Amino acid sequence: MEMKAQLADFQLLTATPLTPAIGAEISGVDLSQPVSDALFEEIHRALMEYQVIFFRDQDIVIEQQKSLARRFGALHSHPAAPAHDGDAEVMMIRGDEKSKVVAGNFWHSDVSCEEEPPMGTLLHLHQVPPSGGDTLFASMYAAFEALSAPMQSFLSGLSARHGSEHVYRGRYGVKEDPAREYPTAVHPVVRTHPETGRKGLYVNPTFTVKIEELKSRESEALLRMLYDHMAQPEFQCRFRWKKHSLAFWDNRCTQHFAMWDYYPQVRHGLRVTVKGGRPF
Repeated sequence: MEMKAQLADFQLLTATPLTPAIGAEISGVDLSQPVSDALFEEIHRALMEYQVIFFRDQDIVIEQQKSLARRFGALHSHPAAPAHDGDAEVMMIRGDEKSKVVAGNFWHSDVSCEEEPPMGTLLHLHQVPPSGGDTLFASMYAAFEALSAPMQSFLSGLSARHGSEHVYRGRYGVKEDPAREYPTAVHPVVRTHPETGRKGLYVNPTFTVKIEELKSRESEALLRMLYDHMAQPEFQCRFRWKKHSLAFWDNRCTQHFAMWDYYPQVRHGLRVTVKGGRPF
């Protein structure tokens, strides 16, 4: 089943698509003001239709960002990143002249290593470099639908292990317990979106470590093919950040890649993530 929002029915916002496959800029919305039930419904429908939506010129504080996120569900706490100012529901995103690594500089779906990965993520940038620092988003619906029917059928019977120790251990510059365990989970390679009913690929080169039903060499070859396939530009949009831009993406049907091409300039903001359910 493929759900398509009736775009002409939007009364409280304007959605301008970035590409045919994914992404739209939303205008006519001031998130510093209370979000009515009617406006929330339209924001929700836009997210379901476009998979990632972007808001410009949103001069909001973190509590307003969290308030919008909570309309979609309870907030998620990152399993490895330190709390921001003591708030485990907020993650600081920063790249500057001191950075050795930055968050998101590989294709991934946020925290797919958990048994119940996040539903969605809201990132609000407060400082951006004069150029660079774009984020690329890819539609996993489009990637799955572009595969041949036999390949779709084959992949639909497979599951993949997602790990995180290789990503998180030692990354955040804090002293860690050597015995600390990091989340790992097994998810279907093809995931059904719980709200739209559409199917999309659910493996990514950051967290996915092996397809469970295949031998190691078979798994490596198939994952390499899928990663190359998913990264095709026709499945993507690219967002050029400006100060006070906010992006809201659905982790259940997208992947993203934060370009780190602005060193030693500063890119800084705060991220809030919404809890999700077990993929099926």
